[in-house]
Order: sequence, then C-alpha cells, then structure tokens
Amino acid sequence: MLGITRPKPGEHVNADGVWDLLQNMGKMTVFSLCLLLCADLLDLAVGYLTVTIEPLPPVVVGETVTLKCNFKTDGRLREIVWYRVTDGGTIKQKIFTYDAMFNTNYSHMEDYRRREDLVYQSTVRLPEVRISDNGPYECHVGIYDRATREKVVLASGNVFLTVMSPPNNISVLAENTPAPFSRYQAQNFTLVCSAKGGKPAPSVYFKRDGELIEVISYIEPYTSERAVGSAGWRGARPLISRDLDETKLQRSLSLLDPEGRSARLYTESPQRVHTQGQQAYEPSPATEVIPETVVSREFPRWVHSTDPLYYFSHTQIPQSDGSVVVQARLTWTLNPQLDNDALFSCEVKHPALSMPMQTEVTLAAPKGPKLFMTPTRAKVGDTVRISVQGFQNEVFPEPLFTWTRVGGRLLDGSAEREGKELILERVPAELNGSMYRCTAQNPLGSTDTHTRLIVFENPSMMKNTQNPN
Repeated sequence: MLGITRPKPGEHVNADGVWDLLQNMGKMTVFSLCLLLCADLLDLAVGYLTVTIEPLPPVVVGETVTLKCNFKTDGRLREIVWYRVTDGGTIKQKIFTYDAMFNTNYSHMEDYRRREDLVYQSTVRLPEVRISDNGPYECHVGIYDRATREKVVLASGNVFLTVMSPPNNISVLAENTPAPFSRYQAQNFTLVCSAKGGKPAPSVYFKRDGELIEVISYIEPYTSERAVGSAGWRGARPLISRDLDETKLQRSLSLLDPEGRSARLYTESPQRVHTQGQQAYEPSPATEVIPETVVSREFPRWVHSTDPLYYFSHTQIPQSDGSVVVQARLTWTLNPQLDNDALFSCEVKHPALSMPMQTEVTLAAPKGPKLFMTPTRAKVGDTVRISVQGFQNEVFPEPLFTWTRVGGRLLDGSAEREGKELILERVPAELNGSMYRCTAQNPLGSTDTHTRLIVFENPSMMKNTQNPN
C-alpha cells in the first residue's frame, strides 16, 4: 500500500493537478486512480450507443409492415443499414441504407421491383409483404468515434418477421375413382380434402350434414405413391365397418345373365323394324333414345344401419415458396343406403382467416346419363361417336362408364369398352337398328341408358357399286 501525504513546506507541487485531486480524497491506491482516469477518458472519447427493435406481431400476406430501429447515442450519426438475413444467418442482404453524412437514403431491392419507403432515418416500411419476406432482419447503426473522428462504432439489433398466408384453394375429391359399384362385398370409401397455399399449416376437419364428425385419428406417412393416389392403398386398408356380417350375400344365379351381368328389366334382343320404301319418305332420326333406365337400388344383407367408424389422417407437404399443402383423409365403410345424398363438407381454419373456409360435396349415385350421337344422321361408312353429355342429377364421385352392345359384341370385337365416349369407325349397314348400353356407376349405385343406332344408305357408296350394264 502506498501512502500519499500532504507535502512539507517548501516542497514542489505538480502542475498537473494531481495533488489537488488527492487532497480531498485522502488515501487511495494507484490502481484505483488509474481505473477512474481511464473510465473518464474512455467515456469522453467513445460515448454510448444502444440499439433496440420493437418485436413484430405476425402479419398476413399483402399487408404493410413497418420496421422500427430505435437507438440512443450521444455521438454523431454516420449511417443506418437494414439487412435481410437468410440461410440461417450466413448471408446478409442489404435492403435499405441511410447515409447521415450526405443525408441520403436508397434501397437495394430495386432489382426485385421492390422499393422500401423511408418513414424516418431508422424506420423502413415494407409494402405488400410476401411469404418470401418471412425471416430475421437486422438494423446496424454506426456513429463516429470521438477520439479519432475517422473510425465508426457499430451496434445492431434484430427482429423476426413472421408472414402468414391463408390457404388460397381447398377442394374435396374421392380417392381411387372412378370405381365400380358392388352389391356383394363391402368396400371402403375415402374423401380427400386438400388445402393449398397456407402458412403455417391450417387445421382441417370434416362435417356430415352440418355436424362435426367424430373421427379416429391414425398416422399415415407421406409417400410418392400416396401423392398420386395409387389404387393399391385401397386394398391395403382393412374394412372398418362397425358390424360387418361375415356371411355375405352370395351372388344369385337368378340375377345374372349368360354373360355374367346383372339381369335387366328390358328386352335384351330388340326386334329390328324394316320399312319398305323408306328412301322415298323423309328419313327417321338417326338415333332413338330408349327411355328405359334401371337404377341399381338392390343392396346386400351385410349393409346395416348403424353409425360407421370414421378414420382420419392428414399429411403436410412443404412447398418451395414456404407454404404447406395439407391433405386430410376421411375413410369409412360405405353404406349406399345411408350415404346416398349425404352432404359432406371440409372446413379449414387458419390464423390468417377471420372465419373458416369451406367446400362441400353431396354423395350421389348416377341417374339417367344423357347420350349424344354424332353425326345425327349416320350413313353407311361413317364414323359414329356416342358420348355422355351429362346427367339428370349432380354425380359424386366421378362415375365409371362402360359401353356394351345388347345381344352382341362391339364393332371391334370386344365385349365392352370404358370411357365417356364410344367410337364406331366405318359403321356397316348390318348395325342398323342395333342397341347400345351405357352403364354409369360409382360406389353408390349404377344406372343404364340405351340408344338405338339407325344407319342410312350412303348414296356415294351406292354409285361406286352400281353395275354399268
């Protein structure tokens, strides 16, 4: 410990004022004195600088966001720079700079057709934010060093901008369609609700006739096969009816025709009508629509009127723009008696929505498909197209169309053909009066519609076959 006492009379006193400083302090260490002097000099040279940024609440795409950078300093401002931080903090991209020396500001985002607005020296407004604007931002403030007036002292603050996006599209479809109708075995049915464009992922749930469905959740991993809706998933699921009867109704031979099809209520072999001298009169229409349609309403004995078990699963598929596609699945054992005309709705909740989005479908069996034939007046050698133009009711899920010729095979020799259109190329005269059946079916039921083909003679072909003698 070093003691410092009052000088004796006649002793020389330092001119730097140290003695005057120590005169009122008594005894103290040399180390403490140095700390006091260094702190005082450092404060005079550097000053102070603090930077804080107000936290931001989540914003919705399209809104305007204001980034406020609050700083306190007793020094002279040099510049304020805003950065957008990407790739986990490894890349910092300048978005706005304020130069206090020249009192100018400029944006670094002009190449992206975006220009931020300067509200104040340290405040930046981002108009019409997008999902890509989501992420951290930093504000760097620089002041001049008091000691040298050449160096710049920096301080920074950061804030995270959370951008939400509501789903822009929701849809409901039936998985593994089109599918046939079966009276003789139980089959599972799955509705798929897709919500696209949401960030964060929305919550999805199903309702039946306006009532929330009680479901049993299960986890189902996402695969590429699931994304394309492969048919193999239907066979992989077990039957989930609450009370299936193992003694299912056997296929009755009395309900089958010789080709193995269900028996019809109409005449299978209609008689052809030939009128002599038909060319001398106004020709009849090329097609004759047969009004007899039979809607399948016979159901097997294993169908019961108890409430089914609904199984629910969902997958989340991240997108490149930061949004998420949510696919929710509702699976149960279909009961055509109870589920026909049932209204199912899919509702989507999201924090960016003031009320849920909703889309709905009504399960319905096809009834009376409308057939259209071209040309309307078919001649021998023409190509005839018979197509389905619509139904008497809205049909969901998508029907499966099967074409057959009553009492024989199709023109190409096949027994049946699938699709919404049947094409008969270069029809011969022998097809005049033949009847064609279009069977439209989905898992809820089936219906048949018939049309008769009338083929007229072709004058151009008759000229080529006339005997010149």
